[in-house]
Amino acid sequence: MIIAIDGPTAAGKGTIAVGLARYFGLAFLDTGRLYRATALVMLENGMNTDNEDEAESAALSLGQANLYKLTENPAIRDEKTGMTASKISAMPRVRKALFDVQRNFALHPYYADGSKAKGSVLDGRDIGSVICPDADVKFFVKADAKIRAERRFKELQEKGKSVTYEQVLQDLIKRDEQDEKRAEAPLKPTEDAIILDNSSLDISSATAEAIKLADERIGKKLLG
Repeated sequence: MIIAIDGPTAAGKGTIAVGLARYFGLAFLDTGRLYRATALVMLENGMNTDNEDEAESAALSLGQANLYKLTENPAIRDEKTGMTASKISAMPRVRKALFDVQRNFALHPYYADGSKAKGSVLDGRDIGSVICPDADVKFFVKADAKIRAERRFKELQEKGKSVTYEQVLQDLIKRDEQDEKRAEAPLKPTEDAIILDNSSLDISSATAEAIKLADERIGKKLLG
């Protein structure tokens, strides 16, 4: 079983993905972390984030490392890392370098302990459209930009980050624009995706709704 979850930053798709993975007993991969890991390699090594050759090199450097251990560095969640990840994710050779990693995980999933899983949940921005167009269930999770910015602002405050709400909102809007307008695999829902707007839902309710909808979609597939 493959469940694909796409959506803009801070929409809650990661938490929903984890909830679905636990409910169905599947392995989980936050594919955005692969781009963030690549971005962090570039930032920490003073690489030129506008240079596709260097970005591709950074992506390839991730190698076949255990994907569950790629994002232990707290800096992976920094706004600068996220903005850089969005920039390099538009580069065709970077996407190609990371495509196989994502696709192989979807088809041959494994848990954090290395044991084989019966299926996978992947979340990102082009899972349903590019990485797993054959996924059994596809979600597109969204929420109002101001609400997403408020959620991210509170998250950063709790982590002791010195930022303002306005900064977070502007960064988020810029990130959305980059993701939606890029020529390579732009962020948009597929025709068969379930649209889940959680602007007015808390994360628990949104996760419960996703589980309900996934159960219904899977049930219909099994019934033919």
